[in-house]
Amino acid sequence: MEGPSSRLSAVPVGALRLAARRDSGGEPETDLGRDMKTHFRVCRFIMETGVKLGMRSVPVATACVLYHRFFERVSVQAYEPYLVAMSCLYLAGKVEEQHIRTRDIINVSHRYFNSGSAPLECDKEFWELRDSVVQCELLILRQLNFHVSFEHPHQYLLHYLLSVKSLVNRHAWSRTPVAETSWALLRDCYHGAMCIRHTPQHIAIATLYLALNSYGVELAVGEKEWWQVSGKCATGRLGREARSLR
Repeated sequence: MEGPSSRLSAVPVGALRLAARRDSGGEPETDLGRDMKTHFRVCRFIMETGVKLGMRSVPVATACVLYHRFFERVSVQAYEPYLVAMSCLYLAGKVEEQHIRTRDIINVSHRYFNSGSAPLECDKEFWELRDSVVQCELLILRQLNFHVSFEHPHQYLLHYLLSVKSLVNRHAWSRTPVAETSWALLRDCYHGAMCIRHTPQHIAIATLYLALNSYGVELAVGEKEWWQVSGKCATGRLGREARSLR
């Protein structure tokens, strides 16, 4: 697969569909590991670009979910993933009411792949790329049947953090970055398909559970574990998945 430095120049102007990137004698299309690495890199691009665009955490999370939902339905070999990512950022801004201009998305993406370069001029190439982003947005909407509003773990994690904090010695809590680690683990969950395979409540509990275990923070023992009170969750399996993304 081609390097990221040439991604934008490889985006087809005025067209979305790409020919297969490998010859018939190349790697098999069922190489799941290769596709997972591609999705990881593209979601990292979404997150870094979202930060540079000043997007809040929830719109960025929505962009990642849109991306994963789209490629859950189509092959990554059929569509340029970075173009899809740009369109997901644009669409997520609309869904979460933090509108981002296509010009800003294109320029920040161009700088991401070509560090130190000047912004693109408003020439034919720019307008064709803008049209591709908009057309790809419509394609995403059709593939997802216009179901583009999602519930995220963020609100649950905030609630669980406040609940668990009240059960922990305040000095132990202040000495360990449990909250910061939980939020970092939550961001990592969006690099892969974990964010669409599990409920937001379970993801929130699993990230907090893993953060507490990482720092050896113990909670008061009761009739039930804290995560059993917060909600039934397969913390062990989800925790292993979260660790695999680090």
